[in-house]
Amino acid sequence: MIGFELSEDQRLLQRSAAAFARAEIRPIIERLRRDGPVADSWPLVRPLFEKGVALGFTRLFVPVEHGGIGASCLDAVILLEELGAADVGVASDYFALTATMPLLMLRAGRPDQRDAFLNAFANAPAMVLGGAQSEPNVAGSELLMAGPDPRYGPRLTARRDGDDFVLTGDKSAFITNARTASAFFILARTDPDAPVMSGLSIFEVPADAPGLTIGRKTELIGWPLSDHAQLTFDGVRLPASAMVGIEGGAAMIFAGLPEMGICLAACFVGLARAAYDTALAYAGERRSLGVPIREHQAVALKLAEMAIELHSARLLVWDAARACETDPMAAAIFKGPAAKAKAVDVAIRNAELCMQILGAYGVTREYDAGRYLNDAWIGYSCDFTRDILHLGIARML
Repeated sequence: MIGFELSEDQRLLQRSAAAFARAEIRPIIERLRRDGPVADSWPLVRPLFEKGVALGFTRLFVPVEHGGIGASCLDAVILLEELGAADVGVASDYFALTATMPLLMLRAGRPDQRDAFLNAFANAPAMVLGGAQSEPNVAGSELLMAGPDPRYGPRLTARRDGDDFVLTGDKSAFITNARTASAFFILARTDPDAPVMSGLSIFEVPADAPGLTIGRKTELIGWPLSDHAQLTFDGVRLPASAMVGIEGGAAMIFAGLPEMGICLAACFVGLARAAYDTALAYAGERRSLGVPIREHQAVALKLAEMAIELHSARLLVWDAARACETDPMAAAIFKGPAAKAKAVDVAIRNAELCMQILGAYGVTREYDAGRYLNDAWIGYSCDFTRDILHLGIARML
């Protein structure tokens, strides 16, 4: 039997997440719409993040024995859709990324390293995590490429020096949670003469490590509550125990974490749903020729397209999430990338149609349509573009 009937526990999770989004995230978004953006968003986000941590939103994948929830990926995407409907940036950066990063330790860390990290993470009131993969002069398509040429891929080096590694180089201006994270998981080249698939390693780097400099906030067209900046490593010295997994194993470790892309996709399903809900409500209130505009075919057809695409994106994400439990390989090489690409496409399209249905009001700050579109387009370049994801699927086919 194939189906997606939610359990009572999942429905409770869904309701709790929706209530949290309405009570904690939406008021901040309304404040920003009224007063404009702020230079430092963390003081606004921190209280709601701490409340989300207390509810277990960042401990979904942490095993119960380490103080976590021990939830499934399907549980996570149900929650993240609700948060994404309120604000996709908060959902993606603070909650989805922080929740999925511990999977690196859970699946690749040494037992002592894993236990120490997970126990500390589960007991911290507001530990934000960041992942640092992209670099300023390296194309995103090279990050985890399978080609044999060592000239391509990340160039930040991790050089052995006795019992330590010394990290030197830069990560791009798009490093998520750059100025709010307690720790980063860094991709570094431990063998500059080896190709990506065998020359990259992962290191856990404390945000206050000597030699690590965090740049100014990168201003995006949307996601006003998020925080991205460049990281510069100037001889950052780490003990060998800071390496996660085996030396040279970073590409294979990330390939075994489909939950990261799938959880990101769920946030964009939430955004697509918010755009649809806004358009549907407006079309029921706005009248022309004596009737609500949703009764005109031009508007009705747009609403139908939005509903169909939203449903299809959600089903792809849920199917990919279930595959994490039943067929992790399919989740990693096909279902996860397909879900992420589709969810972002639908978020962009629904935001565009929302603006069209709202007409002149769609380009004002009085409504959320313009914010939806800016936020949706940011997703195109997050965790690989649509084209790169499609090419990866094509190679698999």
